[in-house]
Amino acid sequence: MNIIIPMAGLGKRLRPHTLTTAKPLLPIAGKPIVHRLVEDIARVCPEKINYIGFIVHPSFGKQVEEDLKAVAKAVGAEGKIYYQEQAMGISHALLFAKELFEGKVIVAFADTLFRADFKLDTNKDGTIWVQKVENPQQFGVVKLNSQGEITELVEKPVTFVSDLAIIGIYFFKHGESLRAEMQYLLDNDIKEKGEYQFTTALENMKKKGARFVPGQVQEWLDCGNKDNMVQTNQRYLEFIKDQKLISEKAIVKNSVVLPPVFIADGVIIENSVIGPHVSIGQETRITDSRISNSIVQKNCVLGGVVMKNSLLGNFVNFEGSASDVDAGDYTRI
Repeated sequence: MNIIIPMAGLGKRLRPHTLTTAKPLLPIAGKPIVHRLVEDIARVCPEKINYIGFIVHPSFGKQVEEDLKAVAKAVGAEGKIYYQEQAMGISHALLFAKELFEGKVIVAFADTLFRADFKLDTNKDGTIWVQKVENPQQFGVVKLNSQGEITELVEKPVTFVSDLAIIGIYFFKHGESLRAEMQYLLDNDIKEKGEYQFTTALENMKKKGARFVPGQVQEWLDCGNKDNMVQTNQRYLEFIKDQKLISEKAIVKNSVVLPPVFIADGVIIENSVIGPHVSIGQETRITDSRISNSIVQKNCVLGGVVMKNSLLGNFVNFEGSASDVDAGDYTRI
């Protein structure tokens, strides 16, 4: 089994945080988004994961590449890095990792997390993971027949056809077939809306007899913007609240911690109330503050802060009071 994760986008909706850090490496409950995603997939995958291909923009740099290889190693796989400089659609992006489209393959987009209680059935031709939503017109959805098989993929339907939204994770029993269909689009310059679309390749597979089924998840967590990041951090802390989340190398003096809270190595907290639903990165120092429902990244210094529903980058220096903050790396407030 191989996993391919296209993540070459520059994450403009999460700026200023993505000016210095690739979006999939931003933290959720103390781990990068992409690390959480890989763990989630490994949890439902019944087979060994051999390779994980990360398709990145060359500007991400060597440190990001090393971090991604470490993510793959953590689940017993080998990480491979591929480069996409120009955004020309998902089919175009995936073909940079064409060597990994051999046998069973999972394709997963790096800005979505999920919770599921099923084990992936690798005997099916393909599985498209979905969740029921109240506003299907805002998503790509799947239409099913009476046998529960997917008959159609519809992008943002104007009229109701289904409430099963595609969350951005796919399994294919025969990766070679998908690779051939994506390559056909490029070879014949078949574009929709100026890009080589992934759904076009899937439709061509179905026309040739591939049978896809839905894999319905319990919860779908988006990491596309600041508010969604904070909400996903909150939900993830609830999922893992029974784990050890406060480092023994952190110092908490004359303070109250309201779980669930993640506190990393080297954090110092004094005369403060932290939580619930707060994640604090390494070597951050917080004094005389009240923080809830927020993400504070590494090496920050916060004093006299009253803050909630906030996302702070690395090396932020913040003194004062605010209810809702979105500050990138090296910001001084």
